[in-house]
Amino acid sequence: MPQPRTIGTLPGVGATAPQLRFVKQDRSNADLASLKGHVVVLVSVPSLDTSVCATETRMFNQKAAGLGAHVLVMSMDLPFAMKRFCETEGIANVHTGSDFRYRDLSTGWGAAIAEGPMEGITCRAVWVIDKEGVIRYFELTPELGSEPDYDAALNAAKALL
Repeated sequence: MPQPRTIGTLPGVGATAPQLRFVKQDRSNADLASLKGHVVVLVSVPSLDTSVCATETRMFNQKAAGLGAHVLVMSMDLPFAMKRFCETEGIANVHTGSDFRYRDLSTGWGAAIAEGPMEGITCRAVWVIDKEGVIRYFELTPELGSEPDYDAALNAAKALL
C-alpha cells in the first residue's frame, strides 16, 4: 500500500521545525521547544497498535540505546495506550507523545493522512532535528507499511551530536 497523501506539505531538510505540542504518557503536556539544545529524532507512526509501528518503535528503542539523542515516537494513540505498550514491550530508550490533544503533528506539520481508511491518523515519517531546531534529515516511507531506514536516521542524528 503506497504512502497515502497527507493534508499538507511535510517540513523538509533545512526548515525550522514547526511548533509541536504533545501529551506524554502521564497525560502532561510537553513540546518540542523544551527539547531545544538536544538532537531530536522525531518518528511519526500511524498507531502503536499495528504490527509495523510496534516493530518500528522496538527497533528505534534497540538502536537508540546510548545514542545521546532524544527519540520521540508520536501518533494519535492515547497516552495511556502508549504507556501500556511501552511497559509491555520494555521500551526505555524512546519517548512517546500523543498528538490527540493539540494535533500539531497532524495539522501544523501536515502529517495527517488525507484520505482512505487511515484518514486522520499520522503518516509514517522520520525527522532528525538539530540542537537549534532545524530539520537535518527527513524520510517519508514510500509505503505506509514500510519501515524507515533506521541506520540513515540514526547516523544523521549521530553526526549532529
